[in-house]
Amino acid sequence: MTHLLLDAVLAAISVGLLWKGSEWLVDSAVRIAHRLRISDLAIGLTVVAIGTSAPEFAVTINAAVKGLADISVSNVVGSNIFNLGFILGGCAAIRTINTTPVIVWRDGLFLLIMSSVLVFFLKDLTLTPKEGLLLFSTLIVYITYLFLKKAPVDDSDKDPGKEATWKDIPLLVIGIAAVVAGGHILVWAATSLARGLGLSEWVIGVTIVAAGTSLPEFATSLMAASKGRYGMSLGNLIGSDLYNLLGVLGLAGMLGPLHIDPAGLKSVYLLVGMVALVVVFMRTGFRVSRAEGLFLIGISIMRWIFDFSAKG
Repeated sequence: MTHLLLDAVLAAISVGLLWKGSEWLVDSAVRIAHRLRISDLAIGLTVVAIGTSAPEFAVTINAAVKGLADISVSNVVGSNIFNLGFILGGCAAIRTINTTPVIVWRDGLFLLIMSSVLVFFLKDLTLTPKEGLLLFSTLIVYITYLFLKKAPVDDSDKDPGKEATWKDIPLLVIGIAAVVAGGHILVWAATSLARGLGLSEWVIGVTIVAAGTSLPEFATSLMAASKGRYGMSLGNLIGSDLYNLLGVLGLAGMLGPLHIDPAGLKSVYLLVGMVALVVVFMRTGFRVSRAEGLFLIGISIMRWIFDFSAKG
């Protein structure tokens, strides 16, 4: 009983870290972006996305080094599906998220193209070092383009709050660290609680651990959306998916080759379908409505049910 109580306390502390850390992250990132004349979308696609993708990076690269290719690929693909299903769907279900032509036609379409490229690379069930290098190089070109283009800060990005100061840089770092640490602690505490309640390792793996590495994205995107920072909210999710796909998986492939199980291709196809659906939703009325958000959540729940039944 004492052990379960400690786990519950740690879980509560982790939620506090996620919430406060995401608030620090969003507020400082907004001020820094505006000081540099960079839009919320650009900073969400880069600095915020890379910071919140730290758990996926740690899990995937560690698995690649240990020769666990299926874990490397499935973690990235599963996390990307979770980002677009549960997280984007959840944020939209709570509050309709406005989109722009730029995020639809430039970033959303780019994510769809690169997800399709991954399907092409993995059709032979292998991600070679050359293919990994190509993915990673594409990310570098994309990030360089975003910063060189320096999209102007539009009216929806303007912040009547304080101007950026030197304190915002350490605050951004602390915010990212708090969000990542909160995610790790919550996964650990929730896993321990689940074991104490008699849940199986498989159930823990496909629910708590699978969702756990995406907690930073969820906390940050929800906080950004609640503050009306739709560009940063969407940018964080699409940017995280691109960083996972091109940066994390690209680097893992460079350490490869990575050989995957044939069954893993189904998840990659599902990812392409999910990205295509999200791009369509973002384009219709240039917003993701609550109904569309609930639909995305429904798809993710169906996927989990399929995983459970397939395992059974």
